[in-house]
Amino acid sequence: MQASPGESLLVMTAVPADLRQALEADGHRLVDLAALPPGPVTGFRIGVTSAMAGCDAAMFGRLQGIKLLASTGTGLDRIDLDAARAQGCAVLNTPDVLTEDTADYAIALLYGIARRVVYADAFVRSGAWAKGRAESGTRLFGKTCGIFGLGRIGAAVARRAQGIGMKVIWSGPRPKPDAPWPHVPSIAELAEQADVLVMCCPGGAETAGIVDAAILQKLGAAGFLINIARGSVVDEAALVAALQDGTIRGAGTDVFASEPEPDPAMLAAPHLVVAPHYASLTRETRVDIVRMIVDGIAAFQAGRPHHDATRA
Repeated sequence: MQASPGESLLVMTAVPADLRQALEADGHRLVDLAALPPGPVTGFRIGVTSAMAGCDAAMFGRLQGIKLLASTGTGLDRIDLDAARAQGCAVLNTPDVLTEDTADYAIALLYGIARRVVYADAFVRSGAWAKGRAESGTRLFGKTCGIFGLGRIGAAVARRAQGIGMKVIWSGPRPKPDAPWPHVPSIAELAEQADVLVMCCPGGAETAGIVDAAILQKLGAAGFLINIARGSVVDEAALVAALQDGTIRGAGTDVFASEPEPDPAMLAAPHLVVAPHYASLTRETRVDIVRMIVDGIAAFQAGRPHHDATRA
């Protein structure tokens, strides 16, 4: 990591210990926004947030003089980029470093539910094995994996799905003429053709509730839903109903509409494997995220080029 002149950084959400330690080791003083009085905040050029906490237009209006917003995570749906541009504030998020681990976890969730890894673990631990045979899982080889959102993560999931013998198709809002997998015009047609629907799209208004009862119906009784995107992209009530009545065979989700306290109905739903927004959390990714944030702040301070999502 690059050495940089320390200054006071405005911390806008809970900061993981490893990032806090790295920023303090670089000479920065971290000031928690929650400890400041209500009203305009002055005296800070740099703010630190996360993809989940974000920074909306109202918050940008409160942060007078902010010129760099450093956000841990790749997601931008909770950061108002237009407000950042209007304020002349660069946004340093951490794309790319999350890609491979997040894609790995999509496949892990798929194995967890389709091959019933979580069920099998509980079956052995409960003593049920001594009383009878476990229920069968579902073969993935030869099945069709439909990916909605073929960005960095979606493409990485596609490569992995193809690597385990699945046919890959995809859909999304923007054409990808160089993509080697067949494109499907809509999510409805994608769900209808796929055995597994993997959500890899951004959150936000455009995708809110895009997986609804009709899409789950098209996915069908042999289908699986995997969500590593945002909880907002799935109508959770519709998903719970689909799992309860067998509209789909199963689902795996790393994200929820309400985090970190999911709707109890989701947690009670059958044939659902859940995780705590965990897909990118490996030791290696944490090191990469911290390095990108610390080095990006140092580059900003020195007037050197750095990643800026407002210009992407």
